[in-house]
Amino acid sequence: MEMSSISSNPRSVEGIYKDYSGRRSGIVRALTTDVDEFYSLCDPEKENLCLYGHPNDTWEVTLPAEEVPPELPEPALGINFARDGMKRQDWLSLVAVHSDSWLVSVAFYFGARFNKNERKRLYSMINDLPTVYEIVSEKKRDKTAMDSGNKSKLAKRSSDGQVKSNSKVVDDGYGDEEDDEHSETLCGTCGGNYNGDEFWIGCDICERWFHGKCVKITPAKAESIKQYKCPNCSSKKIRQ
Repeated sequence: MEMSSISSNPRSVEGIYKDYSGRRSGIVRALTTDVDEFYSLCDPEKENLCLYGHPNDTWEVTLPAEEVPPELPEPALGINFARDGMKRQDWLSLVAVHSDSWLVSVAFYFGARFNKNERKRLYSMINDLPTVYEIVSEKKRDKTAMDSGNKSKLAKRSSDGQVKSNSKVVDDGYGDEEDDEHSETLCGTCGGNYNGDEFWIGCDICERWFHGKCVKITPAKAESIKQYKCPNCSSKKIRQ
């Protein structure tokens, strides 16, 4: 697999934020929904490998760029070497921390010439998203919630338009956390893990779940919605 080159050099706050969000989404996917594939690719017997997030929401485990200096700041080198020397979740959390640092460094690389107000706006937008580490480590917090008997609620509409609360309980063991269906539930907008302390709403078309705040839906508004369509599904209908 060849490293994809930079297709554009974002220069606006919005452009850099979009680039950051795409790279972040790719890395989040590698460390959550695609975690088994990611884990297998990080073979300690191979050379120094890096985890790259690309602007188009994809990820890649590969060798670092050969040019010096590189076209972009490089991710942490050799993440594969520690894989078998740590607990799986601890290793994933470590990769997540390094990935967060890389994402910010790339964003600053593009926005280094911004003035104070532009930098403030960019990092305010970035800070509104949970870090990769927060998403990856959420499983540990889910385990703590399970031990204390905490139940999580999701909002889902029935055919008659009434909102129903479906209880989801995290009920697997620590060693089988990658098989835990509920802890894998991610917001379709920000990529954040499911949290019972927040209102969530499910799309009746694609069946993905979203933070209510991410799609601007309140519990009161959800009561009057007979069939909820997420922004992506709504835009598809418009294009047709």
